[in-house]
Amino acid sequence: MKLAVFFVGELNDDGFNSSALAGVEVARQQFGVDIQVISDVRYDQEDIRDRLQQVTALVDGVIFIGGQGDIAMPAIALDNPSKKFAVIQGQQVGSNLAAYDVMQEESAFLAGCLAAKLTRSGIVSHLSGHRVRPGLKGRAAFVGGVKHTEPSVEVLTGFCGTQDDNNVTRIWAGDMFSAGADILFTMLNGARQGAIDACREHDVLQIGNALDWCARDPKIFVGSALARIDQGVVTAVEDMLAGRTPGAVVHFGLGDGDYVSLTTNSSVSQHIKVEIAHTADQIRTGSVVVPTDYLGAEYVLAEASCSNSA
Repeated sequence: MKLAVFFVGELNDDGFNSSALAGVEVARQQFGVDIQVISDVRYDQEDIRDRLQQVTALVDGVIFIGGQGDIAMPAIALDNPSKKFAVIQGQQVGSNLAAYDVMQEESAFLAGCLAAKLTRSGIVSHLSGHRVRPGLKGRAAFVGGVKHTEPSVEVLTGFCGTQDDNNVTRIWAGDMFSAGADILFTMLNGARQGAIDACREHDVLQIGNALDWCARDPKIFVGSALARIDQGVVTAVEDMLAGRTPGAVVHFGLGDGDYVSLTTNSSVSQHIKVEIAHTADQIRTGSVVVPTDYLGAEYVLAEASCSNSA
């Protein structure tokens, strides 16, 4: 069986794509399967559909990385009923289309708890790129974690429209810091470096996501909301090879194993770590429900910053 794993944007993005690529390597070694990697596809639905059609003709199954796949993959699956398809972080299923959801919103909620505990200004911020469903759920969860912990803390939240342009994210993060935010939670890919640069310029701490950013840069990152996209990829490959297409979205969360978690650096007190661990247990048992929808205000760049980003 020949498979393809389909990536939008940079392959080695220090984010979800990097995690998914690690899963591809594990699947190759564990199952001995032929997996073609498709990468650097623009975030444009027409380009995505064209590339998917080209790739599908050459393989027996396609695994799409990211919620962007929910738009194009159902039609591709319908047009190719003899082949297998899956979306990692997807919500659409069909007779030959599977969806696997690593519940990053649960670790994002814990990130919100941490941000609320650490802020001194009473203002924290969230910055993401594309408005895809996984990112929207993560934003809602982060705000929910903040309000669960300290309802009086203000949250500045925005989607800057890019996962990979560091100049844009540096401007957005810096603008949020000028508005008073002293903790930033980023859900970005290659463009996280711009936010890191802004944190250094303004002496602000950041909470990362997907990978363990505390291990990578403990001076900037006080926490990181892990999401093991790699394990989702391995499961999708295993199911395809076995001929399985789950009829409902397969979720991986705090209650299912080592799929999501929050890491912290050594500056976080043991007391705060214990409180966050208790909240994680409450999520596992269902006594704390993680919100997945946000109806609050969106952050708008200051006029000067908007002109600088043009």
